[in-house]
Amino acid sequence: MSGRLERKVAVITGGASGIGAAAARLFVAEGAAVVIADMQVQAGERLAGDLGRASYIRTDIRSEADVAAAVAHAVETFGRLDCMINNAGVVGAVGSIREISAEGWRNTLAILLDGVFFGVKHAARVLVAQGQGGSILNTASIAGLRGGFGAHPYTTAKHAVVGLTRSAASELASAGVRVNAVAPSGVVTPLTVPLGGGDAEVTRARIVARSPMKLPMYPEDVAEAFAYLASDGARQITGHVLPVDSGAVMAPEVPAFHTANPAFHGPRTD
Repeated sequence: MSGRLERKVAVITGGASGIGAAAARLFVAEGAAVVIADMQVQAGERLAGDLGRASYIRTDIRSEADVAAAVAHAVETFGRLDCMINNAGVVGAVGSIREISAEGWRNTLAILLDGVFFGVKHAARVLVAQGQGGSILNTASIAGLRGGFGAHPYTTAKHAVVGLTRSAASELASAGVRVNAVAPSGVVTPLTVPLGGGDAEVTRARIVARSPMKLPMYPEDVAEAFAYLASDGARQITGHVLPVDSGAVMAPEVPAFHTANPAFHGPRTD
C-alpha cells in the first residue's frame, strides 16, 4: 500500500461489517489508526483485534452521547482525530408511501440522518479545536441523487445527507475541515443480501444486471473512495458527492442517440 493515510486517526461508524469494515481494513493498511464504532460487539472487537492499530467502542448512532463518546475515544486512545466516516445505516422502513408507519419513518431517519448529524457535529468540534484541518465523510447513496433507487424514508434521508454534507462543508472550509460524501449504488453487503433472499450470489447478479458497466459492487470499491477523500491528495475537495455506481445515476442509455439514423434524429437544420 502507499501509506497515503500514514499517522491519521479515523472513526468509522458501522465499522464492524460491510462498507465500514472494508474501510477500516483499507485505512489501517494505508497507515491510519481506526476506531470502529458499531453496535455489533463481537464483530467489532474481533475486527479491531485482527487489525491491530484499531479500537472498538460500542456505539448506537441514534444516541448523540454515544457518537460523542466514540469521537472522544479516538482522541483518548490515539491522541487526535483526522477523519470521521459517518457510515452506519439500515435499509429501514419499506413499502408504499400510503402505508409506511410514523414509527418506521422516524426510526429510519434517526439512524440514517440523525446519526450523520451527530457525527458531523462532534467531529467538527474536535477538528476545528485541533486547528489542523481534517476530513468528514458521509455515506450517502445514489438514492440521495435521484428518486426510485430506494424506499421512501431511505431516499429522503440520503437526500438530506447530501444537503448536510454541502451545508457543513460551507461552514467548515475556513477551518480547513473538508466535508464530502460517497454515494454508492447497490453493494453486496450484509445489509443488502437479505433483499436477495439471503443469497449473496442472487444479490450480486441483481446488482450486475442493473449496472451500466455490468459490474458487481463490493464494499472494497466504496472504501477506496473514502480513502482517497480522506487523503491529502484530496486536500482541495470539499462539499463534493462522489457517486461510486458504475454509472447507474446517469440517465438510461438511449442507443438511437449514439447512431446516425436520420429517422430518429429528424431532418438536419444546419
